[in-house]
Amino acid sequence: MGILRRVISFPTGDDLEAVGAGFAQLSGSPALSRAVGAIDGCHIRIKPPANNSHCYFDRKLFHSVQLQAITDHRGKFLDVFVGYPGSVHDARVLRNSPVYAGGLYPPAGKCILGDGGYPCLSAPICLITPYREPVQNPVQARFNSKHSRARSIVERAFGMLKTRWRCIFFKALEVSPAFVPEVVACCAVLHNLALANGDIVEPEDEEDHDDGPPDAHNLAARVGEHVPDNLAAAVFAPNIPVPALHEHDYL
Repeated sequence: MGILRRVISFPTGDDLEAVGAGFAQLSGSPALSRAVGAIDGCHIRIKPPANNSHCYFDRKLFHSVQLQAITDHRGKFLDVFVGYPGSVHDARVLRNSPVYAGGLYPPAGKCILGDGGYPCLSAPICLITPYREPVQNPVQARFNSKHSRARSIVERAFGMLKTRWRCIFFKALEVSPAFVPEVVACCAVLHNLALANGDIVEPEDEEDHDDGPPDAHNLAARVGEHVPDNLAAAVFAPNIPVPALHEHDYL
């Protein structure tokens, strides 16, 4: 547990600003420097357990345990939460995770990015999701494009994790569901250590994200739906000031 907390932790200070700059570079928009993480869920295949096996049967038609992760712009894991059965919706896993319950991350004024399977939230954490398709205007379309480019790093991280340990993630994990969190957490720690030492692998299997609607039972699903609007406007604005706009006083 000690090494887990040292290797998988949230950035602060200058490191936090570097993560924001990294997401701005990934997205191609300075407006997304406010983003300091990307969140998604990944299904870890397991053998059908003896008890309550139906709870572990997921939408991909196999038995699994959920891994929820937040990564930085390089694919480093900042937080992992493992153990919920595969049939549980990503939004419900989030709602029951420590990062949500304790409002642990991101800090005030920052946000994390998630796909359409999550609710857009302003509290207890700031989570920005894309606009629902079909989008209503070019502002929303551009925002979704930039958002996707930045957020996909978490899917890439899952792909790298699976590629590093093919014998674990490309077949059913032959341990009790109770021990899956320990196995996956160890792999996440080793992944971060590998990245820190420049050992980067090309993912062979990137997770296919689910842009379906948020969990119908998630009462917080609509909180913060207005949050992306100002950010979308900032994304749509030109990155380079247009001189003509400063030649006259339009106010």
